[in-house]
Amino acid sequence: MSVTVAGAPVSFGVFELTPGSDDLVLPTADEVCATLQETGYLGVDSGPIGFLGRGDELRERLARYGLELCGGWVDLPFSDDAAFSAALPTLDAALDVFTSVVEASPSRLPLPTLADSGDALRKANPGGGAGHTLDADGWASLAKNVAVAAARIRDAGLEPTFHHHACTFVETPDEIDHFLELTDVGLTFDSGHLLLGGGDVLEGWRRWRDRINHLHLKDVRVELARDIVERKGGMIDVWSGGTFVPFGAGDLPMSTFLGEVVAAGFDGWLVVEQDLYPRPGIDSLPQVRADHASNRAALRTWV
Repeated sequence: MSVTVAGAPVSFGVFELTPGSDDLVLPTADEVCATLQETGYLGVDSGPIGFLGRGDELRERLARYGLELCGGWVDLPFSDDAAFSAALPTLDAALDVFTSVVEASPSRLPLPTLADSGDALRKANPGGGAGHTLDADGWASLAKNVAVAAARIRDAGLEPTFHHHACTFVETPDEIDHFLELTDVGLTFDSGHLLLGGGDVLEGWRRWRDRINHLHLKDVRVELARDIVERKGGMIDVWSGGTFVPFGAGDLPMSTFLGEVVAAGFDGWLVVEQDLYPRPGIDSLPQVRADHASNRAALRTWV
């Protein structure tokens, strides 16, 4: 086995924060899957739980397009004990979706992709949270609750992964280090969110390689992102401001990074993400399809 390439609904503008608008028509699950099939992807991230369907509908859709489910996003308020307990049904609902396709995923099982929910102040300050971080009690709660979630996932026969993410309490390199010290969960290494959090992609890969079990690959125009953050823009401004771009148009050291990933024998999913916060009348499915073809072509030297 080796690196296997998947796509994601977020690259089509379909994710949990997609705006509601009468003028905005998002791609359907079939349009997402057909585009991925046509452009050479072998897997798909779930997107918002239920977007691709559930049970028989999900299994049939994946089979029709020759795709496997690579995982999906589940954010939980890990540092708030009461809120975490109240949110656990969200994880259970996601696990019902993931476990329903196990028999249809002969090569790789989906990875439930945990992430922290952050809080209002952190969400308003991408790039490090303006000094707003967890104290010792907050980290203790986060570690304890991640262990609870991980046990639930493992009891379901799957393996968890944790996504360091902008505007959460696990965002900067120091926070990622501390998270890995306190838990036994594998890391979803996201090149784009690491750059937004002030990290270096090559240094991060080399530093955390032994814990990385999932890859999200993005290219980012770092100076543009930093300019938006300096102007007190939030993640919606980052997403909609042209920060995430096709491979080769940003600051990702793609050739060196992927060379090291392949040389290290990484055995897992590589999920291509070009995060899109859709704008009515501007973003179109033909352009999204063209970007998917371009991004997949750019990877063919390695995978």
